[in-house]
Amino acid sequence: MASPLKKLFASFFFLLSSSTIIIASSKPPCHPYKSIISFGDSVADTGNYLRLSDVNHLPQAAFLPYGETFFHHPSGRYSDGRLIIDFIAEFLGLPYVPPYFGSQNVSFDQGINFAVYGATALDRAFLMDKGIESDFTNVSLSVQLNTFKQILPNLCASSSHCREMLGDSLILMGEIGGNDYNYPFFEGKSINEIKELVPLIIKAISSAIVDLIDLGGKTFLVPGNFPLGCFASYLTLFHNAKEEEYDPITGCIPWLNEFGEYHNDQLKTELKRLQKLYPHVNIIYADYYNSIYTFFQEPAKYGFKTRPLAACCGVGGKYNFTVNEECGYGGVNYCQNPSEYVNWDGYHLTEAAYRNVAQGLLNGPYATPAFDWSCPGSASVDKEYSLSSQ
Repeated sequence: MASPLKKLFASFFFLLSSSTIIIASSKPPCHPYKSIISFGDSVADTGNYLRLSDVNHLPQAAFLPYGETFFHHPSGRYSDGRLIIDFIAEFLGLPYVPPYFGSQNVSFDQGINFAVYGATALDRAFLMDKGIESDFTNVSLSVQLNTFKQILPNLCASSSHCREMLGDSLILMGEIGGNDYNYPFFEGKSINEIKELVPLIIKAISSAIVDLIDLGGKTFLVPGNFPLGCFASYLTLFHNAKEEEYDPITGCIPWLNEFGEYHNDQLKTELKRLQKLYPHVNIIYADYYNSIYTFFQEPAKYGFKTRPLAACCGVGGKYNFTVNEECGYGGVNYCQNPSEYVNWDGYHLTEAAYRNVAQGLLNGPYATPAFDWSCPGSASVDKEYSLSSQ
């Protein structure tokens, strides 16, 4: 998710080199994927928005405390450390996937990441026609996909080689679509107006998957939406809600979460349709919603503090969040124990939360169908594989 502030990017530049070191961690017995190809928004952005930004107007993720937990410097990731995509790469024994924009040496071996903070599933011009301002970036899902199509011939020796390489890749489709809702919610649009976008967003995601299947893609990990009613930014936006409008156990706002589930139900229905049309392809639904919601239902089980709704990095109010006084800005403090928090900056999660989400995807139960890490011809493997916390 991305905060709806105001600036759009201006020029390409290279600021920080992304790590391509493979981190040692427990890995599955077989390595079915040779590469990760990623599309999406800030949930998967490993530095694209930073590289696309005007050097005189750097984004919040260009400054500490972003990146302080693991990288110990800002990496362009919107968290205190690693993201879900980073933990997946570690698990598979692959390099951290570098941002595409501004990169000099793009290859399948390194993986390719087109995800950009603020990106939407729907094109910016379409949203503007609907009266929705999305002034962070115009690198929507279709722009990301078209960019990939343009560079693809340069990455392979032949079209058949391209198909082979793409078939050996894990294709991460987001999270994407969250910002299509964030912008109108924060601009005061009604829930009914925003619901009209859902089938259009699902169609955009579906069309992108079909295009990638046509190019040779065989394995897709497609995330759903978050439980919006548990995020500090939304809890602050709707802080005037009556006491009975909050969930008594989690403190979240149920009607916002129900909207997230509405999107996810539509997405799952479409993915089932695609799976029937393309039985040779593996389309995996990543249940970000329930994976994250459990953190608020049973925080102690995951090492989080009681009622972990407040942002670790922020200032003001019940949820430590104030629009335009957000993480990365001067004078905004951050907690000393981010591993005990779910919310990092009000819009994004902490590294600790992302690690738990990744664990739930890779080892279950939040991937449908579940990943099969057994070797061809071998008995199924029940062992769970842990992710590095170092």
